[in-house]
Amino acid sequence: WKPWCARSLSICLFLSLSLYAASQKSEAYFNRTAFLPCQFVNSQNKSLAELVLFWQDQETLVLYELYLGKEKLDNVNAKYLGRTSFDQKSWTLQLHNVRIQDKGLYQCYIHHKGPTGLILLHKMSSELSVLANFSEPEIVPVSNISRNSGINLTCLSRQGYPKPKKMYFALKSQNSTIHYSSNMQISEDNVTKLYSVSVHLSVPFPSGAGNVTIFCVLELEPKKTQLLSLPFFAGKAASQVYLFQLILHRIAYAKPSIFPLLARKLPAGHFVDVIKE
Repeated sequence: WKPWCARSLSICLFLSLSLYAASQKSEAYFNRTAFLPCQFVNSQNKSLAELVLFWQDQETLVLYELYLGKEKLDNVNAKYLGRTSFDQKSWTLQLHNVRIQDKGLYQCYIHHKGPTGLILLHKMSSELSVLANFSEPEIVPVSNISRNSGINLTCLSRQGYPKPKKMYFALKSQNSTIHYSSNMQISEDNVTKLYSVSVHLSVPFPSGAGNVTIFCVLELEPKKTQLLSLPFFAGKAASQVYLFQLILHRIAYAKPSIFPLLARKLPAGHFVDVIKE
Protein backbone atom coordinates (compact mmCIF):
# COMPACT_ATOMS: atom_id res chain seq x y z
CA TRP A 1 0.00 0.00 0.00
CA LYS A 2 1.37 3.35 -1.06
CA PRO A 3 2.49 5.60 1.82
CA TRP A 4 1.00 8.65 0.11
CA CYS A 5 -2.47 7.13 0.52
CA ALA A 6 -2.37 8.46 4.06
CA ARG A 7 -2.32 11.96 2.66
CA SER A 8 -5.13 11.61 0.11
CA LEU A 9 -7.97 9.16 0.55
CA SER A 10 -9.58 10.09 -2.76
CA ILE A 11 -6.49 9.01 -4.73
CA CYS A 12 -6.66 5.56 -3.16
CA LEU A 13 -10.22 4.63 -4.10
CA PHE A 14 -9.16 2.31 -6.92
CA LEU A 15 -5.97 0.82 -5.54
CA SER A 16 -7.20 -2.08 -3.43
CA LEU A 17 -6.44 -5.35 -5.21
CA SER A 18 -6.69 -7.88 -2.38
CA LEU A 19 -8.54 -8.84 0.77
CA TYR A 20 -11.90 -9.06 -0.99
CA ALA A 21 -14.97 -10.50 0.70
CA ALA A 22 -17.54 -12.31 -1.43
CA SER A 23 -19.99 -10.03 -3.23
CA GLN A 24 -23.51 -9.99 -1.82
CA LYS A 25 -26.87 -9.07 -3.35
CA SER A 26 -29.40 -7.04 -1.39
CA GLU A 27 -32.81 -5.50 -2.00
CA ALA A 28 -34.48 -2.35 -0.75
CA TYR A 29 -37.87 -0.79 -1.32
CA PHE A 30 -38.32 2.67 -2.76
CA ASN A 31 -38.22 5.45 -0.14
CA ARG A 32 -37.13 3.02 2.60
CA THR A 33 -33.71 1.95 3.91
CA ALA A 34 -31.08 -0.14 2.16
CA PHE A 35 -28.47 -2.13 4.08
CA LEU A 36 -25.01 -2.24 2.52
CA PRO A 37 -22.95 -4.85 4.40
CA CYS A 38 -19.21 -4.92 4.88
CA GLN A 39 -18.97 -8.18 6.89
CA PHE A 40 -15.68 -7.26 8.48
CA VAL A 41 -14.30 -9.77 11.01
CA ASN A 42 -12.30 -7.69 13.45
CA SER A 43 -10.04 -10.54 14.54
CA GLN A 44 -7.30 -8.15 15.68
CA ASN A 45 -9.72 -6.15 17.81
CA LYS A 46 -8.90 -2.86 16.15
CA SER A 47 -10.72 0.16 17.53
CA LEU A 48 -12.49 2.63 15.25
CA ALA A 49 -9.94 5.22 16.32
CA GLU A 50 -7.34 3.23 14.33
CA LEU A 51 -9.45 2.63 11.23
CA VAL A 52 -10.51 4.45 8.09
CA LEU A 53 -13.79 3.17 6.60
CA PHE A 54 -15.66 4.32 3.52
CA TRP A 55 -18.30 3.16 1.04
CA GLN A 56 -18.41 4.17 -2.63
CA ASP A 57 -20.89 3.50 -5.44
CA GLN A 58 -20.26 2.19 -8.95
CA GLU A 59 -19.38 5.69 -10.11
CA THR A 60 -16.78 5.87 -7.28
CA LEU A 61 -18.81 8.52 -5.47
CA VAL A 62 -18.31 8.30 -1.70
CA LEU A 63 -21.43 7.63 0.39
CA TYR A 64 -19.86 7.66 3.84
CA GLU A 65 -16.45 7.96 5.51
CA LEU A 66 -15.45 7.26 9.08
CA TYR A 67 -11.94 8.57 9.68
CA LEU A 68 -10.29 7.41 12.91
CA GLY A 69 -13.63 7.11 14.66
CA LYS A 70 -15.15 10.36 13.39
CA GLU A 71 -17.48 10.95 10.47
CA LYS A 72 -15.78 12.93 7.72
CA LEU A 73 -17.89 14.69 5.10
CA ASP A 74 -15.14 16.16 2.89
CA ASN A 75 -15.22 13.30 0.38
CA VAL A 76 -18.96 12.46 0.61
CA ASN A 77 -20.93 13.21 -2.53
CA ALA A 78 -23.74 15.75 -2.12
CA LYS A 79 -26.49 13.30 -3.12
CA TYR A 80 -25.64 11.07 -0.14
CA LEU A 81 -25.29 13.76 2.52
CA GLY A 82 -27.74 13.20 5.39
CA ARG A 83 -28.89 9.86 3.96
CA THR A 84 -26.53 7.40 5.65
CA SER A 85 -25.88 5.94 9.08
CA PHE A 86 -23.27 3.40 10.20
CA ASP A 87 -24.08 0.39 12.38
CA GLN A 88 -20.84 -0.41 14.20
CA LYS A 89 -22.06 -3.77 15.55
CA SER A 90 -22.78 -5.26 12.12
CA TRP A 91 -20.33 -3.14 10.07
CA THR A 92 -23.26 -2.19 7.84
CA LEU A 93 -24.05 1.11 6.18
CA GLN A 94 -27.70 2.12 6.07
CA LEU A 95 -28.76 4.19 3.08
CA HIS A 96 -32.04 5.97 3.81
CA ASN A 97 -34.80 7.27 1.51
CA VAL A 98 -33.78 4.90 -1.26
CA ARG A 99 -34.34 6.06 -4.82
CA ILE A 100 -34.53 4.03 -8.02
CA GLN A 101 -31.27 5.70 -9.08
CA ASP A 102 -29.54 4.10 -6.06
CA LYS A 103 -29.58 0.64 -7.62
CA GLY A 104 -26.18 -0.75 -8.55
CA LEU A 105 -22.85 -1.88 -7.15
CA TYR A 106 -21.36 -0.61 -3.88
CA GLN A 107 -18.01 -1.26 -2.24
CA CYS A 108 -16.83 -0.85 1.31
CA TYR A 109 -13.18 -0.43 2.31
CA ILE A 110 -11.64 -0.76 5.73
CA HIS A 111 -8.05 0.38 6.33
CA HIS A 112 -5.79 0.50 9.32
CA LYS A 113 -3.90 3.76 9.73
CA GLY A 114 -0.37 2.99 10.87
CA PRO A 115 2.87 4.98 11.07
CA THR A 116 3.61 4.40 7.39
CA GLY A 117 0.12 5.10 6.06
CA LEU A 118 -3.06 3.19 5.31
CA ILE A 119 -3.05 -0.61 5.16
CA LEU A 120 -6.04 -2.31 3.57
CA LEU A 121 -7.69 -4.78 5.92
CA HIS A 122 -10.94 -5.58 4.13
CA LYS A 123 -12.94 -4.87 0.99
CA MET A 124 -16.42 -6.03 0.00
CA SER A 125 -18.84 -5.45 -2.88
CA SER A 126 -22.63 -5.56 -2.71
CA GLU A 127 -25.19 -5.19 -5.47
CA LEU A 128 -28.35 -3.31 -4.58
CA SER A 129 -31.68 -3.86 -6.32
CA VAL A 130 -34.49 -1.37 -5.73
CA LEU A 131 -38.16 -2.38 -5.77
CA ALA A 132 -41.41 -0.44 -5.57
CA ASN A 133 -44.83 -2.01 -5.09
CA PHE A 134 -47.32 -1.31 -7.85
CA SER A 135 -50.74 -0.19 -6.74
CA GLU A 136 -53.56 -2.72 -6.85
CA PRO A 137 -54.79 -2.89 -10.47
CA GLU A 138 -57.94 -0.83 -10.92
CA ILE A 139 -60.58 -1.55 -13.55
CA VAL A 140 -62.27 1.55 -14.97
CA PRO A 141 -65.22 1.37 -17.41
CA VAL A 142 -64.63 3.45 -20.54
CA SER A 143 -68.29 3.36 -21.57
CA ASN A 144 -71.57 1.84 -20.46
CA ILE A 145 -71.61 -1.94 -20.80
CA SER A 146 -74.46 -3.45 -22.80
CA ARG A 147 -75.01 -6.43 -25.05
CA ASN A 148 -74.86 -4.13 -28.07
CA SER A 149 -71.79 -2.08 -27.14
CA GLY A 150 -69.93 -4.95 -25.44
CA ILE A 151 -67.33 -4.63 -22.70
CA ASN A 152 -65.03 -1.61 -22.87
CA LEU A 153 -62.62 -1.29 -19.91
CA THR A 154 -59.24 0.07 -18.93
CA CYS A 155 -57.02 -1.32 -16.18
CA LEU A 156 -54.46 0.86 -14.38
CA SER A 157 -51.64 0.22 -11.91
CA ARG A 158 -49.31 2.95 -10.70
CA GLN A 159 -45.92 3.78 -9.22
CA GLY A 160 -43.99 0.50 -9.30
CA TYR A 161 -40.54 -0.79 -10.21
CA PRO A 162 -39.13 -2.62 -12.13
CA LYS A 163 -41.29 -2.90 -15.25
CA PRO A 164 -43.90 -5.66 -14.91
CA LYS A 165 -43.87 -8.67 -17.20
CA LYS A 166 -47.42 -8.29 -18.52
CA MET A 167 -50.95 -7.18 -17.74
CA TYR A 168 -54.17 -8.82 -18.92
CA PHE A 169 -57.89 -9.29 -18.29
CA ALA A 170 -59.60 -12.51 -17.23
CA LEU A 171 -63.33 -12.82 -17.97
CA LYS A 172 -65.17 -15.48 -16.01
CA SER A 173 -68.70 -16.47 -16.95
CA GLN A 174 -70.87 -19.40 -15.92
CA ASN A 175 -69.21 -21.74 -18.40
CA SER A 176 -65.64 -20.55 -18.99
CA THR A 177 -62.75 -18.25 -18.17
CA ILE A 178 -61.09 -16.39 -21.04
CA HIS A 179 -57.84 -14.39 -20.88
CA TYR A 180 -57.48 -11.26 -23.01
CA SER A 181 -54.05 -9.73 -23.56
CA SER A 182 -53.29 -6.42 -25.26
CA ASN A 183 -50.32 -4.09 -25.55
CA MET A 184 -49.35 -2.82 -22.11
CA GLN A 185 -48.83 0.94 -22.07
CA ILE A 186 -45.92 2.03 -19.84
CA SER A 187 -45.10 5.52 -18.61
CA GLU A 188 -42.17 6.61 -16.44
CA ASP A 189 -42.20 9.39 -13.84
CA ASN A 190 -39.43 11.83 -14.78
CA VAL A 191 -38.50 12.46 -11.14
CA THR A 192 -39.04 9.19 -9.26
CA LYS A 193 -38.37 6.89 -12.27
CA LEU A 194 -41.34 4.76 -11.16
CA TYR A 195 -43.57 3.12 -13.77
CA SER A 196 -47.31 3.27 -14.29
CA VAL A 197 -48.99 0.76 -16.63
CA SER A 198 -52.35 0.26 -18.29
CA VAL A 199 -54.15 -2.04 -20.71
CA HIS A 200 -57.42 -1.67 -22.59
CA LEU A 201 -60.14 -4.25 -23.22
CA SER A 202 -62.82 -3.98 -25.88
CA VAL A 203 -64.70 -7.23 -26.58
CA PRO A 204 -68.29 -8.33 -27.27
CA PHE A 205 -70.31 -9.46 -24.31
CA PRO A 206 -69.88 -13.27 -24.06
CA SER A 207 -72.64 -15.03 -25.96
CA GLY A 208 -75.15 -16.76 -23.74
CA ALA A 209 -73.66 -15.41 -20.53
CA GLY A 210 -75.99 -13.83 -18.01
CA ASN A 211 -73.29 -12.38 -15.76
CA VAL A 212 -69.54 -11.95 -16.12
CA THR A 213 -66.84 -11.45 -13.49
CA ILE A 214 -63.78 -9.58 -14.77
CA PHE A 215 -60.35 -9.45 -13.20
CA CYS A 216 -57.24 -7.53 -14.18
CA VAL A 217 -53.96 -9.36 -13.55
CA LEU A 218 -50.52 -7.75 -13.31
CA GLU A 219 -47.57 -10.14 -13.53
CA LEU A 220 -44.48 -8.78 -11.83
CA GLU A 221 -40.74 -9.16 -12.26
CA PRO A 222 -38.42 -10.38 -10.84
CA LYS A 223 -40.30 -12.42 -8.23
CA LYS A 224 -42.88 -13.96 -10.59
CA THR A 225 -45.79 -12.78 -8.46
CA GLN A 226 -49.20 -11.49 -9.51
CA LEU A 227 -51.36 -8.57 -8.45
CA LEU A 228 -55.08 -9.04 -8.85
CA SER A 229 -57.72 -6.33 -9.13
CA LEU A 230 -60.98 -6.36 -7.28
CA PRO A 231 -63.56 -8.28 -9.30
CA PHE A 232 -65.62 -6.22 -11.71
CA PHE A 233 -69.13 -7.62 -12.16
CA ALA A 234 -71.23 -7.08 -15.27
CA GLY A 235 -74.46 -8.70 -16.35
CA LYS A 236 -78.19 -8.96 -15.98
CA ALA A 237 -79.95 -9.91 -12.77
CA ALA A 238 -80.11 -13.68 -13.06
CA SER A 239 -82.35 -13.72 -10.01
CA GLN A 240 -83.63 -11.51 -7.26
CA VAL A 241 -80.77 -12.83 -5.09
CA TYR A 242 -78.19 -11.43 -7.52
CA LEU A 243 -79.90 -8.02 -7.54
CA PHE A 244 -80.12 -8.06 -3.73
CA GLN A 245 -76.37 -8.83 -3.47
CA LEU A 246 -75.62 -5.97 -5.86
CA ILE A 247 -77.51 -3.52 -3.63
CA LEU A 248 -75.81 -4.83 -0.49
CA HIS A 249 -72.37 -4.36 -2.05
CA ARG A 250 -73.12 -0.77 -2.91
CA ILE A 251 -74.36 0.00 0.59
CA ALA A 252 -71.49 -1.81 2.37
CA TYR A 253 -68.69 -0.24 0.36
CA ALA A 254 -70.23 3.22 0.24
CA LYS A 255 -70.54 3.27 4.06
CA PRO A 256 -68.07 0.70 5.48
CA SER A 257 -67.96 2.45 8.85
CA ILE A 258 -71.74 2.12 9.21
CA PHE A 259 -71.92 -1.49 7.98
CA PRO A 260 -68.55 -2.99 9.06
CA LEU A 261 -69.89 -6.52 9.48
CA LEU A 262 -71.57 -6.46 6.09
CA ALA A 263 -68.43 -5.14 4.42
CA ARG A 264 -66.37 -7.96 5.93
CA LYS A 265 -68.76 -10.72 4.88
CA LEU A 266 -69.37 -9.68 1.28
CA PRO A 267 -66.66 -10.24 -1.35
CA ALA A 268 -65.02 -7.01 -2.49
CA GLY A 269 -65.63 -5.86 -6.04
CA HIS A 270 -67.21 -3.46 -8.49
CA PHE A 271 -70.68 -3.80 -10.00
CA VAL A 272 -72.09 -2.16 -13.11
CA ASP A 273 -75.77 -1.57 -13.68
CA VAL A 274 -77.99 -4.40 -14.84
CA ILE A 275 -77.65 -4.93 -18.56
CA LYS A 276 -80.80 -4.48 -20.61
CA GLU A 277 -81.62 -7.08 -23.19
